[in-house]
Amino acid sequence: MRSTASIMHLDLDAFFASVEQRDKPSLRGRPVIVGGTGQRGVVATASYEARVHGVRSAMRTAEARARCPHAAFLGGRFEAYREASRLVMARLREESELIEPLSLDEAFVDLAAGEGFDPDRVEEVVDKIRTDITDITGGLTASVGVASSKLMAKIASEINKPDGVFVVEPGTEADVLGPMQVNAIPGVGPATAERLRRVGILTVEDLRTPSEDELVRLLGQASGRSLHRLARAEDDRPVVATREAKSVSVEDTFERDISDRLQLETIIERMARGVSARLRKSGLSGRTVTLKMRHHDFETHTRSSTLAHPTDSARVLATTARGLLAGEDISNGLRLLGVGVSGLADWVQDDLFAEDDPEPEDDTTEDDTASPTRWYPGMDVHHADLGDGWVWGAGLGRVTVRFETRWTPPGPVRTFRADDPALGAGHSGTLQA
Repeated sequence: MRSTASIMHLDLDAFFASVEQRDKPSLRGRPVIVGGTGQRGVVATASYEARVHGVRSAMRTAEARARCPHAAFLGGRFEAYREASRLVMARLREESELIEPLSLDEAFVDLAAGEGFDPDRVEEVVDKIRTDITDITGGLTASVGVASSKLMAKIASEINKPDGVFVVEPGTEADVLGPMQVNAIPGVGPATAERLRRVGILTVEDLRTPSEDELVRLLGQASGRSLHRLARAEDDRPVVATREAKSVSVEDTFERDISDRLQLETIIERMARGVSARLRKSGLSGRTVTLKMRHHDFETHTRSSTLAHPTDSARVLATTARGLLAGEDISNGLRLLGVGVSGLADWVQDDLFAEDDPEPEDDTTEDDTASPTRWYPGMDVHHADLGDGWVWGAGLGRVTVRFETRWTPPGPVRTFRADDPALGAGHSGTLQA
């Protein structure tokens, strides 16, 4: 660990849902759930108003509807999310040349790599960063932790969430971590916590009592050694600025680690449809399918498989990615999952004798914007006479629109025929008064 609190972890609060509340004034202060809206849908993000009802990311949409039936259930507008993320990451790069994005809404920043770093001004610098982010994104907030290591910075960013800051002073790491429940350590999910509880380990301080060998016997080689080290706040990993190879990918960071294989396979299917839609929209295909997994201790592994021919098929991508997951030990859970395609080409040659992809269920992801006439809740629309708005609901040949934008107050709600020539798709995140 370092001698100064100079590693910052920044996490945008309820990111997808916050972007939706920003752009849809009538949803501000209301529970909002973003993700798949069909029977097989999965929650991507829930606003804090929905979280008080027990809704969380990676939960099945059906369960979220049962817990919070009065919420607004919206499909994703990834163009808007990527634009907001781009603004945030650009601001972070003004502060330091060492930025390690973990997802669209989360990143580590090595403040010491910035020009003129002063450890005595950390809180002042962080407050300026957070204020700037709120200004440039039109109201989004971020929670921040600063510490001498990645582990403690990540944990610190959770302490005063949402819209808060916590700085772990060097030398106090073990004291801050000790009283916390064992699941405060990334990767200690319900199964691991229950196994520890059975032997009387409830807090991180309790976790420091067994020897490393005892933890290995209890939890296995990798988890036992990792938890023995992390319980003592021992973490010397640097912030690494990485640049992705040219690829198309979708990934998500979960609020809680997921070890349910069926649930992860469902998420993979959703991501594969999103990647497929983006490939087709760009007229591309790819040969190498990559599954990205981040484990409980922040170790990130990728597994890849190269196909005989380039593909843009959601079925092929999902089948390949599920096969990659099948060989992995996920018993301690994953905190991030991603599906990507590289080796891009501008042509497709799938197996001529393979069955066609089945029509996807109404499980809104990035591919739901592929056709401007496939209306889904939350989608941006434009009416020739009434202006800009978003889809309130759709079905039975009808589409209901709330006319409002980020820059205009809540307006009227109108219902149209789904094929009304005056109604068309809008542009995510770019509508202006």
